[in-house]
Amino acid sequence: MVRVTTSETTSDGLSLFDSPFNIASTIVGVIALVAAPVFLWTGYQDSTLPVVGTELNILNGSIGFMLLALVAVTAFVMAAFMESGFGR
Repeated sequence: MVRVTTSETTSDGLSLFDSPFNIASTIVGVIALVAAPVFLWTGYQDSTLPVVGTELNILNGSIGFMLLALVAVTAFVMAAFMESGFGR
């Protein structure tokens, strides 16, 4: 049987909404996560982005998708594990 330490049993979990920094980082992550499939689908269709008007092909759409997915994952990691130090 594996013994559980006290740090594992008293974990707070994810703190996505604890401080203004965490909230802003979560919002950035959600926006990037929603915008990433839009880039991929627009590139797949060889059409233009709705607001910006930039014409995308499949390569540009997939690059935009991967970049926004990276931004979303980074923002969620920052929201979950970083402390801002400003509001406390």
